[in-house]
Amino acid sequence: MANNNDITLRKRLVVIDIIIPITLLFGFLGGWYFFAFVTAVLLISGWELWRIFKIGGYGPSLAVILIAIASLTVARQLWGLAYNDLILAAIVLVAMAVHLAEQQRDASTSAVDFMITVGVALYLGWLGSYAISMRNLPGGLYWVLLVFPAVSLADAGGYIFGRLFGRHKIADKVSPNKTWAGYFGGIVLSIIGSIGIAALFHVIVPSIVILDGLIIGLVISILTPLGDFGESMLKRQFGVKDTSNILPGHGGILDRIDSSLWAAAIGYALILLLK
Repeated sequence: MANNNDITLRKRLVVIDIIIPITLLFGFLGGWYFFAFVTAVLLISGWELWRIFKIGGYGPSLAVILIAIASLTVARQLWGLAYNDLILAAIVLVAMAVHLAEQQRDASTSAVDFMITVGVALYLGWLGSYAISMRNLPGGLYWVLLVFPAVSLADAGGYIFGRLFGRHKIADKVSPNKTWAGYFGGIVLSIIGSIGIAALFHVIVPSIVILDGLIIGLVISILTPLGDFGESMLKRQFGVKDTSNILPGHGGILDRIDSSLWAAAIGYALILLLK
């Protein structure tokens, strides 16, 4: 008879089998299709993060969060980084106006709620929109298929090496399952895999070279685990195991993209620096 770990693993594998083809499909389609996919993922994540803070006793504005995320992704698709400063200013002003009204209706946490609303909008909408910016670069499909697999490779390496050799915790008060062996194993696997992917893509896009894979694999695998730790910090403060139960065996959408949010912004910056 299967134990709970076997059942959970099977659920995780089924979800992965669904997620990867869907992500690849929209990545290949690009344009407004990729925009719609990214926006939907970020909007669901916005609801999940709003839900966590509601569980914690706070009252951020779900409407402002969702409208802000959609506004940022639409702007990034239409105009790139142009006009983003005006949109950010509007988000801050609207959020403050909404929470002033909430305080007038006797809300007791309006000042903190205002900061949470703005923070969630920027965390998800601003960072997540860099995936759209990356896809819209010349050769954007191949950059997307290099940067985000680097995250997955680091996760896989972290899981494998952590299970085999993990003894020393990195930050047990934040994420007790993360070990130094897993962290360094993830870096090694991400570098090796990213070099292989870059070498393959070089045949199709000559501007992508092995050095790109080395640098992206190295930087992404070193830095993006902080996104995972950051989400663990939020969940641990409010005693929440998963952001939701949308994905069996994985939790919520945000549980799957926490490191990818970092990868989107860092990867975009690396591509600009490398090219």
